[in-house]
Amino acid sequence: MGTSPLSSARAARAKIAERLKQTMLDAGLTGLELADRCGWHKSKSSRIARGITPPSDDDIRAWCNACGVPELAADLIAASRTADSMYVEWRQLHRDGLRQVHAKTTPLYQRTRTFRVYASNVVPGMLQTAGYATGLLRSITTFQGTPDDVERAVEARLARSRVVFEGDHGFALLLEEAVLYYRVCDDEAMANQLRALLSLMARPNVSLGIIPFEARRTVWPLEAFYAFDEGLVAVETLTAEINVSSPGEIRTYLRAFHQLSQHALRGTAARSRITRALDTLG
Repeated sequence: MGTSPLSSARAARAKIAERLKQTMLDAGLTGLELADRCGWHKSKSSRIARGITPPSDDDIRAWCNACGVPELAADLIAASRTADSMYVEWRQLHRDGLRQVHAKTTPLYQRTRTFRVYASNVVPGMLQTAGYATGLLRSITTFQGTPDDVERAVEARLARSRVVFEGDHGFALLLEEAVLYYRVCDDEAMANQLRALLSLMARPNVSLGIIPFEARRTVWPLEAFYAFDEGLVAVETLTAEINVSSPGEIRTYLRAFHQLSQHALRGTAARSRITRALDTLG
């Protein structure tokens, strides 16, 4: 499946470190001399140059000034921020609660024309009902130990999801059949969520496929990912959101999506699987 997004994030960070190291060498400085010029502990420049300590914006400015090339700082800071955004821990994203993340990503949802979503663990956010979202976000908040703003976060998630009903947006969504059975909320809320899926399938801008338990796989179950047009893929892991913007990696995810699509049931067959899961709720 190619290079992992985590390794790409690390590679981007290593590239920043290498550029800073080369700038130091071009200036004819040692790590100790650079640290002295910046007023740092003697080991700090070494840790930055080896990629052990990610530099802050101020660190990069001080480094470039010490090397006599302050004009390089802006480009290096921009590259560093891009590397930082590739791998962001959920605890950092959610440090002030969950609501702001939904509000922050709403513009991305609004400008995306084609969504391709693969879900192996939960119903995708843009299809979630209030009850399902409440149960899921409550469990995330409890697990992460982050501030409890679940009620406001659910409102923000539902507001962001209006793109399904408004504007010119197309949704191609793949769910592993197991998603229909995972209980992230009470039975009543789960039943309402499954009924909502049946209703959403009728929308002309929504293509929903269910990958059945018994599918003979050519692509193994993956962690959930969201492709926004062909410019960004967001991958959700237990600890972090990984944002993939490398064209080569995006092509790999879209190829995986295409192959996973070959296993999916649609139309009446997909509705039958959802109904079967609904029947287990009594």
